[in-house]
Amino acid sequence: MPFLKPGDLAPDFELSTDAGTPLRLSALRGHSVVLYFYPKDDTPGCTKEACGLRDDFGAFARAGVVILGISPDGAASHALFSQKYALPFPLLADDGHRAADQYGAWGKKSFLGKEYMGVLRTTFLIGADGRIVQVFENVKPEGHTRELLAALGLAG
Repeated sequence: MPFLKPGDLAPDFELSTDAGTPLRLSALRGHSVVLYFYPKDDTPGCTKEACGLRDDFGAFARAGVVILGISPDGAASHALFSQKYALPFPLLADDGHRAADQYGAWGKKSFLGKEYMGVLRTTFLIGADGRIVQVFENVKPEGHTRELLAALGLAG
């Protein structure tokens, strides 16, 4: 599936959170959502990205913006990652990368000359109406939170 674009309805899904409870995206209508896809719990880039969002969580929360992290790791891995870094937002277990497929955030990657399939670090800003407002592709963990705050008009 090609990447979604602004104006598209965000595909709905139901996944388990790091707390083991189900979360359905459509249940969050009425709130803006930052949905970020990341490759793996407790790796350097993913930790930097998650901790950046954690550090600015108050600004997002005051504006009523929900943050959701999503990767193929299981709920138990997410729980350990979340506890280790005191992440104040849910991490969703995308077993079988079905949600990543729906969002076009699963694809060919390369590392040290080898190609493989994996999560493409991508963030979707979803409006309160459930439509995609902005897509951030090839996200660089350093500074990504500032990009998101600016896109939401929350940057100081």
